[in-house]
Amino acid sequence: MIARPAGRYQGRLDDRGGVTVFVAVCVVALIGIIGISVDGGSTMRATERADYIAGEAARAGGQAIDPAQAITGTAVVVDPQDAQAAAQAYLRSAGATGTVRVSGNGKTLTVTITDTYATKFLSAVGIDSLAVTGHGEATLLHGVTAPEGN
Repeated sequence: MIARPAGRYQGRLDDRGGVTVFVAVCVVALIGIIGISVDGGSTMRATERADYIAGEAARAGGQAIDPAQAITGTAVVVDPQDAQAAAQAYLRSAGATGTVRVSGNGKTLTVTITDTYATKFLSAVGIDSLAVTGHGEATLLHGVTAPEGN
């Protein structure tokens, strides 16, 4: 028969509570992995949404043709100022903020959206938000050298 020491040493030979520390560490690690997965996936979705909105804003700007040249039949070209205004209007209607830029030759409209994603799990470790950026570009051309249909 095994004899156990009596008195204050009895607690040192007892293993009760040893698994609790292991489980606590594992639970914290699993919550961290789940948090990174959830916030990482949501950040990717927010980036996709920003790309989508930027692309749509660029397309909206590409529809802003110069009516004076289109009506007379001389050409179907995009008015750069109207294209910029149309893209900004689309951004406002989508609730997004960003910059709209027309290239020096007036043939490319570039839209860049900047936003933030408010984290759900990572805020527990001090990361409250992640930056999200979306890009869209449209070529401001209709036809090749003459209006379409001629």
